[in-house]
Amino acid sequence: MLSVILVPLYTDVLKSASFGDYAIIFTYFVIFNVILAYGMETAFFRFYNKETDKSKVTQTANWSIITTTFLFVILGFSFFDAVQSFTRIEPEILKLIIWILAFDALAIIPFAWLRANSKPLQFAVIKIINVGINLGLNVFLLIYLPKLAKHFPFFESIYFPEYEVHYIFWSNFIASGFTLLLLSGFFQKMKLSFNWQLWKAMMKYALPVLVAGVAFSINEVIDRLFLERLLPADIAKEQIGIYSACYKLGMFMTLFATAFRLGIEPFFFSHATSRNPKKAYALITKYFVIVGSAILLVVLVFIDPLKELFIRNESYWEAMKIVPIILLANLFLGIYHNLSVWYKITDKTRFGAYISSFGAVSTIVLNLWLIPIIGYVGSAAATLFAYSSMAILSYFIGKKHYAVPYAMSKIIAYLGVSILFSVLSFYVFRENYFIGIGFILAFVSLIYVFEKQELFALINKDKNEN
Repeated sequence: MLSVILVPLYTDVLKSASFGDYAIIFTYFVIFNVILAYGMETAFFRFYNKETDKSKVTQTANWSIITTTFLFVILGFSFFDAVQSFTRIEPEILKLIIWILAFDALAIIPFAWLRANSKPLQFAVIKIINVGINLGLNVFLLIYLPKLAKHFPFFESIYFPEYEVHYIFWSNFIASGFTLLLLSGFFQKMKLSFNWQLWKAMMKYALPVLVAGVAFSINEVIDRLFLERLLPADIAKEQIGIYSACYKLGMFMTLFATAFRLGIEPFFFSHATSRNPKKAYALITKYFVIVGSAILLVVLVFIDPLKELFIRNESYWEAMKIVPIILLANLFLGIYHNLSVWYKITDKTRFGAYISSFGAVSTIVLNLWLIPIIGYVGSAAATLFAYSSMAILSYFIGKKHYAVPYAMSKIIAYLGVSILFSVLSFYVFRENYFIGIGFILAFVSLIYVFEKQELFALINKDKNEN
């Protein structure tokens, strides 16, 4: 959510080339966040629900993350010059990134423990505090500090012109550090307890998840690095900035999919041994597609007001043509996460690595092929192909290993109608809200006609259980 909230601020304050710098740095951020987690969060959920001694799982997972994070910091600063030369990131920002990555990695298991123990209030409060600090510092440093520096000597001493990207990562550094401080109670309860046999089993489960995670990060952000290297140097960062700003409008779908995944992933594991888990998985996936398809349509009907709200600088609007592609790509990614339950609960995580690696290879090949021809539109198309192909592969491979009775005819129909209406709204009836709202009402009516009996049955069942 923070990345969406900050888009208006960044596009107002930063030139497109500076926003491109930020996007390139953030690419490394995403990749190393996944590497430092190395699938241990997913392994924690799996073994926490499977093992009787839950404390043993928590201690082993947390000490594993602490050890690898400590090694990462040592290696990062030991080979600092080589890393800086390869990434081309300014030394001061690179130092901040190393510490931010370390802080975020150390918070992985504490946050996973809160989710596994159904403590959403504590989880949400800490996350919101993190967002509040980060957002508040961004607003202060980018908007108010330059104004205060003109009138007060103290603020003048801490203000540096053309330092905006640095301020962004200073804000992140302080927010991540404070978040870790709020989680200190978890670490105070830690014991010097580590089970090697359990750790080996967890790593066997986690490493394919790591491969899948790295592949996901490649699918999500590697296009910025390709754009940096394949576009002419004089326009590369400006094009990356324009592309990345409009890409953020696809985050409406990502927000929904991420929030859904945070809540549903523990459910998948905890209900794996229930009486009829497959029926529940099928139902959840169908309603995910329904809500996601509705979001796709609503966002594209109202994309121009949203554009003016989140990206007020018109110089960024050139890349608006990628927004439908990215929204649909993120919807397919969410569908993939739902379909991927089969390899997680059957401990066949290697298939997740295979599927996401296929997506990553597709992303790389298509970026290399399409960027020189159609620029950042090629990157968006590569993302859509990668995520849609991963969802399709997961469905067909999953049928052989853990067949879930998905209502595929309805899923395809809802998805197809939403895409049709979205394309017409964006490319044919742009800013014609009478027709656009008509499409939304028609889609909602379609859902009501075909799902009302099941929805009423679910509501009545819930009332009876309560």
